[in-house]
Amino acid sequence: MAKRSSLSIRIVEGKNLPAKDITGSSDPYCIVKVDNEPIIRTATVWKTLCPFWGEEYQVYLSPSFHAVAFYVMDEDALSRDDVIGKVCLTRDALAAHPKGFSGWAHLAEVDPDEEVQGEIHLRLEVVRGTQACLLRCSVLEARVFLAASSLLPGPECESHALQEKRLPFWLQPTTTGALLPPGQEGGPCPRNAAVEGCQLAAPMEERVPPWGGQPLRGSRLLKMRTVAPPALFSVPGLEWEEIQPKGTWDLAPKDRNGASDPFVRVRYNGRTQETSVVKKSCYPRWNETFEFELKEGAAEALCVEAWDWDLVSRNDFLGKVVVNVQRLWAAQQEEGWFRLQPDQSKSRREEGNLGSLQLEVRLRDETVLPSSCYQPLVQLLCREVKLGVQGPGQLIPLIEEMTSTECRQDVATNLLKLFLGQGLAKDFLDLLFQLELGRTSEANTLFRSNSLASKSMESFLKVAGMRYLHGVLGPIINKVFEEKKYVELDPSKVEVKDVGCSGLHRPQTEAEVLEQSAQTLRAHLGALLSALSRSVRTCPAVVRATFRQLFRRVRERFPGAQHENLPFIAVTSFLCLRFFSPAIMAPKLFHLRERHADARTSRTLLLLAKAVQNVGNMDMQTSRAKEAWMEPLQPTVRQGVAQLKDFITKLVDIEEKEELDLQRALSLQAPPVKEGPLFIHRTKGKGPLMSSSFKKLHFSLTTEALSFAKTPSSKKSTLIKLANIRAAEKVEEKSFSSSHVMQVIYTDDTGQLQTAYLQCKSVNELNQWLSALRKVSINNSGLLGSYHPGIFRGDKWSCCHQKDKTDLGCDKTRSRVTLQEWNDPLDHDLEAQLIYQHLLGLEAALREKHQELSAGAGAGSVPTGPGEAPEDPLAQLLQVLHDLREAHASSPAGSPPAEPTCLLPLQT
Repeated sequence: MAKRSSLSIRIVEGKNLPAKDITGSSDPYCIVKVDNEPIIRTATVWKTLCPFWGEEYQVYLSPSFHAVAFYVMDEDALSRDDVIGKVCLTRDALAAHPKGFSGWAHLAEVDPDEEVQGEIHLRLEVVRGTQACLLRCSVLEARVFLAASSLLPGPECESHALQEKRLPFWLQPTTTGALLPPGQEGGPCPRNAAVEGCQLAAPMEERVPPWGGQPLRGSRLLKMRTVAPPALFSVPGLEWEEIQPKGTWDLAPKDRNGASDPFVRVRYNGRTQETSVVKKSCYPRWNETFEFELKEGAAEALCVEAWDWDLVSRNDFLGKVVVNVQRLWAAQQEEGWFRLQPDQSKSRREEGNLGSLQLEVRLRDETVLPSSCYQPLVQLLCREVKLGVQGPGQLIPLIEEMTSTECRQDVATNLLKLFLGQGLAKDFLDLLFQLELGRTSEANTLFRSNSLASKSMESFLKVAGMRYLHGVLGPIINKVFEEKKYVELDPSKVEVKDVGCSGLHRPQTEAEVLEQSAQTLRAHLGALLSALSRSVRTCPAVVRATFRQLFRRVRERFPGAQHENLPFIAVTSFLCLRFFSPAIMAPKLFHLRERHADARTSRTLLLLAKAVQNVGNMDMQTSRAKEAWMEPLQPTVRQGVAQLKDFITKLVDIEEKEELDLQRALSLQAPPVKEGPLFIHRTKGKGPLMSSSFKKLHFSLTTEALSFAKTPSSKKSTLIKLANIRAAEKVEEKSFSSSHVMQVIYTDDTGQLQTAYLQCKSVNELNQWLSALRKVSINNSGLLGSYHPGIFRGDKWSCCHQKDKTDLGCDKTRSRVTLQEWNDPLDHDLEAQLIYQHLLGLEAALREKHQELSAGAGAGSVPTGPGEAPEDPLAQLLQVLHDLREAHASSPAGSPPAEPTCLLPLQT
């Protein structure tokens, strides 16, 4: 039994964003944080103040999370990314809207004093003496203290390819004259960096350098050009070129060492006391006690504030806890972890002038019972599917009839996954095909509505056919992105200036532009159809068998010669119109590309998708009449129709034995859960973690082990057996000067804990790898409850400064925080629970329907207690819902277990 929370997030679009670039525009993207932990980064939409993302995510997380925040950022190639604003939704606000939040939200200004994160461990007690009472406050420890601006997203390094960046470098006033890159002030200059022209620029205003010390009277900004692919945390040969100075002092306060120097200030009744300062730590331990004189009936609150000590500037506020002392009188003593609260005393900038963000966010809290509790429901639904349209209960048609349009997609996905796990996906879809065909009289309206059959088939193709889609479409989409050709067939939209010149002196004519565009599209369409024709054997067996059933059912329902193409159109209505075409138009949403297409590439993709739709419609006259300017593609479309019909004929020509053989072969060649290049460092001995010991390798995660190889085609070596993984967590930024490093903690052959450090290229890749590792190891025995987010360097942990290498971790693990991916393993219990919740909302309508049917047939009433099960499937379903409701009522998982939190009411 487990309490599970999930967030369904759709980041739709933004509008009226402020211009952050000198061109009068912005390059916006979004960072999503749960309790200030970055989990999602959208793609950047270039040069717009009204970006459209349309990206959807499903996040599974701890039930005790507090808030989800959406930061809108402006990406800059030459400096740190700008923060535009944010929208914050608390857990309580989301829980108050069971159907979720949907709409526009104004962006609010990001105030560093409100970007607090962390918890503090306090022991509070009232000590009664003979003459007076004392209020004793023991400040024990804290965790996840981050300097204010470190909570704001920094620039993303998406790849290690050949690139050119402009970065500010300061001359440190030392005899060595070392150059210091941003974010690494105080560190050494790379030994292999060739530096020329290192002298101060013309005198400027005095500024205190980030590393402290005497002010400098100037700086020089240099341009770094990477001339070889860089190894992790090392710098290859560099070429330096002087450029004009550019200010970089508009950042919020932040410790340059990537940590904080925290101390605690305790205030009560006009008296203030402070702890010592713990240098360079996000997990400080104080164990200091303060006493205040306490008068009977005193109403003043105790305030505990956390601060980051700074030598050359004002201290940074990290958060506070305000305790109602009157409540403490009754309890006498309390101890626990208190969540730090922001300082909300400042006046806020008026909302609305930073633009707005359109969001759809839904919180779902589910208590998943043991599998045995769902067996009656699963068996009942499976029996109905096996009986098909001749079954006596017809539960599936009732569910479809009573499900609203807005819920139909979710219900279709849950049912499809449930039957896919039971090996009945093909039978379930076949039942829906028969129901749809039974109520369709006009052939041209077949599968055109948002019925349960259409929605279930869409979900089925995404779950079972996504890898197949990538194999067919991937190379074509990549070629379109790489070429970036100007393509336009509509004469009213042709812009000759965008194309350039065909000769030295003569610009291209409109006719030449249209002809070149048609040639480009014909080439892409021909390549796609050829790849599709060759893909019969690579199409998953269950997909082929499902299309076979669809083809046969349509041909049986419409057998006439005038409907000769209808079975082919039924297949292409799903394969081309609802699967391939949407993926072509929005490759980012189908994981074909990491970034959205620019305007030119988007237009090419749209025209290609239209051509695929015409082929899928079997080149019907109606589709041609809509856009006459698509006529130049008609020869290729007609040829494509013949290719597609031949492909479908071969695709559906699969018998039961061949289907079983293909499924068996695929089960023996299980695809990896995740694979890709990463940089690795494995800790060895007690020496420091040197940057030179990192190496780029190709990693592959399967249901057996995490393996690596030099290249994707090389022989793989096992790094970690899956059963030995104990935790997969992030590493704090200061450890390796990177925020994209994770650690995999595992046991070796002797049972000793070891750690592998792996670096990813972006926050999205980092969270995807963490999510995959956590999912495949979630049922391992001996999973850790705490870990060290730092590294053991020298003789102590960098995070909490503890000197015992085997010391218990200073932060809690997050094994339940995962992202939903299209290739996730099926969770049968969760799908059954989601279906139960949906049916519970339909229970009143189902009971009314049963009474109506019972009155017509003269049957008895529905049993509502334990006893002999009724024969009527609808009555059985109502009985199952009753039993599951009773099981939930008796389960101990009422509210989520309180993770370290305070036991006293707080006042802010």
